[in-house]
Amino acid sequence: MVPIDSAGRYSQDARLIDALAAGNPSARLHAALAIGTRPEPGFVDVLVARCAIEPDFFVRDMLTWALTRLPSEITVPKLRAELASGRAQARSQALHTLSKIGDKGAWPAITRALLRDADDEVARTAWRAAVVLVPDGEREALAAELATQFGRGDREVRLSLSRALVALDDVVEPVLRAATTHHDPAVRAHASATERLLHDPDAGFDLAMDEAKRVVALGPDREETSDADR
Repeated sequence: MVPIDSAGRYSQDARLIDALAAGNPSARLHAALAIGTRPEPGFVDVLVARCAIEPDFFVRDMLTWALTRLPSEITVPKLRAELASGRAQARSQALHTLSKIGDKGAWPAITRALLRDADDEVARTAWRAAVVLVPDGEREALAAELATQFGRGDREVRLSLSRALVALDDVVEPVLRAATTHHDPAVRAHASATERLLHDPDAGFDLAMDEAKRVVALGPDREETSDADR
């Protein structure tokens, strides 16, 4: 039931909840900002529910910020429950918010199923969340799991995976070396481009991919010959 004050008007909290569903994205943005400015545990459910359906990127970002303002012992269990949702945006936004909260206790919720989610946006968000939340002792295993996704998706998906692997730093070297000998040329090229980025963070991803594809197409022996001829 919507709370009503003694004068029979909607309470401030009820007006904010109503504003989160307003047709105007600016109104929704300001409502999320107001809730985050004066965080109350009673808003957790409505914030999480709105994350699952909010169409505007900036409003979603503000919803996440509002959730980070609340105690993690309240928000994290709610967000973990969203990871089992059948709605891709619910899973993706919950993962994003968990990464922003940074509570390492949420790590067990980053499952293999999420890291391999059929929805590219969910998978990309899971990769980013994983490298933030992974305990030191699990970094090698995470690198090996992420490497199974080499060659997946379009440029943005591949760039996200490369960035996640590079963020794991030195533990990725063995899986990169193994992937550069994979039977699939797309996997080899993606792994080689990631290896270049690991050693030269300033290298552009597109240039690294183009160079890696050229090396894969020529083969290492022909690449050496080509370099000598120039």
